[in-house]
Amino acid sequence: MTDGNSPRPTSERHVPVLLERCVGLLAPSIQAGIDQRERAVVVDCTLGMGGHSEALLRRFDRLHLVGLDRDEQALSLAGERLAPFSDRTDLVHAVYDEVGEVVADLGFDGVDGILFDLGVSSLQLDERERGFAYSFDAPLDMRMDTSTGPTAADVVNEYDEADLVRIIRSWGEEKFAGRIASAIVRDRARQPFDTTAQLVESIRSVVPAAAARTGGHPAKRTFQALRIEVNEELDVLDRALPAAMDALHVGGRVVVMSYHSLEDKVTKKHFSAGSKSSAPVGFPVELEEHKARFRSLTKGTEKPTDLEIDENPRAASAKLRAVERILRRS
Repeated sequence: MTDGNSPRPTSERHVPVLLERCVGLLAPSIQAGIDQRERAVVVDCTLGMGGHSEALLRRFDRLHLVGLDRDEQALSLAGERLAPFSDRTDLVHAVYDEVGEVVADLGFDGVDGILFDLGVSSLQLDERERGFAYSFDAPLDMRMDTSTGPTAADVVNEYDEADLVRIIRSWGEEKFAGRIASAIVRDRARQPFDTTAQLVESIRSVVPAAAARTGGHPAKRTFQALRIEVNEELDVLDRALPAAMDALHVGGRVVVMSYHSLEDKVTKKHFSAGSKSSAPVGFPVELEEHKARFRSLTKGTEKPTDLEIDENPRAASAKLRAVERILRRS
C-alpha cells in the first residue's frame, strides 16, 4: 500500500482498453506459435504502462513479449510492472514504425502477434507537466519522446498562419481552424506561447460559446492537431502498419485500437488493401501473388461495451480492427 504522497502502482493508474477482446484476438496466434515453435513472440508497439502486455504474459507462460515505446518514462514504469517477466521481455526505446528493424535486431524471423493502442496514453494525460491536457495549466510540450524534437510551443510560435490552419483543420477536424490560427498569430506577437493555459485562452477568445456547448471543450480539437503534428503520428502509423503486417508469421495477427477517425482511416486503408486480391479487373486466373495475404477478424470496427466505458471513460472513443496473415510473404 502507498501513502498519500506516493504515486499509485502502475497497475492502479492504468486501465487497459478492450483488454479481454485484445487478449482473445491474439490468443489463437500465440497458441499456434507455441505449438509450432515452442514459444510465441508478440510485439506491443505502444507499451505505455504495460497493461495489455502484463495480461498476455500472465496468460501464456511460453510467450516472449517485445515492448516498444518512444516515451522513456513509460518504458521505465512498464519495466517495473513487468519485472516478474523480465526473462521473457525485451523493452525497447523506439517509435513503432521501427517495428521491423527491432524484430530483426532481436533475432526473430517473424512474430505471432502485434498490438497497437494508439493515441495519447493515460500516463501522458495524467502527468501535467507533459502538456497534453487542456484541462490544467502546464508547459506547452506534447512530445511523446521528451528527449528529441520540437514541442507544441515551437509549432504555435513558429509556424506561419497558413500552416497552422492546415494542421488544425486536417489533424483536428476543427471547423474554426481559420479563426484559431489567426488568434494564435495575433496573440504570439504580443507574447510567445509557453503554457497550455495561454493557448486555451487564445482559442476560447474566437470559438463561439454555442459551439463549445455542443462540441465539447473548445480546445480539444486544436490540442489533438498539435499533438499529432508534434509526434508525426499519422505519418508514423502509415509506415508502421505495413511493417507490422510484413513481420508476421502465417497465422499471426495485428490488432489496432484507434481513438479518432484519422487513425482509423489509415488502419482501414492498410488492412483493406492486404485483405483484397490484387489481380487486375477481368484477369482470368488469380495468380498466387495476387491473392489476399490477410483476412479481417472484425466486421468494420468494434467498440467498447457500456460497462467498459463506465469503468474507463477514456475508452469511449476506441475503435478496434484486427487482421490475420493467411499467406506467406511474396
